[in-house]
Amino acid sequence: MIEIGVFHNGASDLPVKVTADGVAINVGDLAATQESAARVQVAQIRQGVLADRLGFDYFFMTEHHFQPEGAEYSPNPLQSETAIAALTKRIRFGQAANILTWHHPVRIAEQAAMLDVISGGRLEFGMGRGYQPRETEVLGGQLGATIQDQERNRAFFEEAYEIIMKCWTQDSFSHHGEFFTLPPSYTRWNHQQTIAYFSEPGNGRSLEDVIAVGAPDMYSQGSPVLATTTKLRELQVYPQPLQKPHPQVWEPLTSPRSIKFAAQNGVNGYFIVEPKSRLRQNIELYYEEAEKAGWPDRLDRGPFKFGWDAEKRRGIITGRYVHIADKGIGDLDRAARSLEVQWDYYGPFGFAGVLADAGEEVDMMRKVTAQELRDRGVALHGSVDYVIEEILSLKTSCGYEDFLFNAWFEHGGFTTNEIEDQMLCFAEEVMPVLRRECGGSPEKPESVVELVPEVRRMPAGVGGAA
Repeated sequence: MIEIGVFHNGASDLPVKVTADGVAINVGDLAATQESAARVQVAQIRQGVLADRLGFDYFFMTEHHFQPEGAEYSPNPLQSETAIAALTKRIRFGQAANILTWHHPVRIAEQAAMLDVISGGRLEFGMGRGYQPRETEVLGGQLGATIQDQERNRAFFEEAYEIIMKCWTQDSFSHHGEFFTLPPSYTRWNHQQTIAYFSEPGNGRSLEDVIAVGAPDMYSQGSPVLATTTKLRELQVYPQPLQKPHPQVWEPLTSPRSIKFAAQNGVNGYFIVEPKSRLRQNIELYYEEAEKAGWPDRLDRGPFKFGWDAEKRRGIITGRYVHIADKGIGDLDRAARSLEVQWDYYGPFGFAGVLADAGEEVDMMRKVTAQELRDRGVALHGSVDYVIEEILSLKTSCGYEDFLFNAWFEHGGFTTNEIEDQMLCFAEEVMPVLRRECGGSPEKPESVVELVPEVRRMPAGVGGAA
């Protein structure tokens, strides 16, 4: 079987130019980049709704900030996808990813659970560690992005993940870790309602579990809630997700260490730009580690199919740039310049290393060209038949049993309408062939949450009605 998603990274719609130094950037001053960001924000919502109506199975976004250069824009994927959820009933919502090191884990747990509730249980929760210092060192506070700080970043990430799981699965909890003490040991809470609630039998936790009742504090004045030595011991986080015990968790993966962590913790993996041989190697490592760990899974369903299991929604997703130059749409030259904007941004972070085939010598700092991305099968740019052939070849080369493929349609420098033409063409010309060749797709149940109620009239005599 096959499932097909859309990945939206938020590239600018401004034209692209190459500077005298050979660097591809946006055309436009800072005011123009702000206007572009507003258009892209609306386009993300439009295209999420369109993806649902065209029959795509997933809509993935990312989280990135502070970028005038044009490569990516997506400051709050959960908020954007909540807007899409209010207008759709079937498509599932993933993030590649929410960067846990930039958020308080309780707040991100609340926001993600809200999306799951509003969507009727369609959240696929993505998490990442962050790697760009302009983002990490601004939003992460005490966390840096240097090589020396990677271990602290990873420790923070793993503790945040542990807290999110507590928020989602425990009715009442406390946490005492390296980075967080929840609630803080100094939190005073002598509130009569809380005391009354937990004094009642049968509410799940005793008063002693939740509150350490103490005497009034002779040195404090004012509210009885604060003028006390009574302290809070546990928190109750609302809402919890509809999906039980919690939604499936995802992580973008590149290094063997990250692949092993994900496999050992039942976390699905997201691969975007690895060529086929390297991708196959990574999938094998993930699958081997999952088997060694006893097939970790949030629902304890045991082994899953190699690569992807459509019924269990477990395993690996593969993403590719897709640009169709056929059927009266597309522009391969402009699409190439769009790739240059992306990779002139990513390249200095060492991402060229991810493009190396298995066993190939890695040059992390080389300039990546559009032609290389096409030659390595990362950018599928061409006719409808070419795109179909390459996607099916990817499935075969990587040994997928079921297949989850994410198409990256939005390219920098293209308008909203041009991107939506790509989505329409793919849905009409490519998707039916992929589903036929791969044995169909599982049915996606519609959300039962009704967010747009019918207009109701007040009964006679209420609110002044005659």
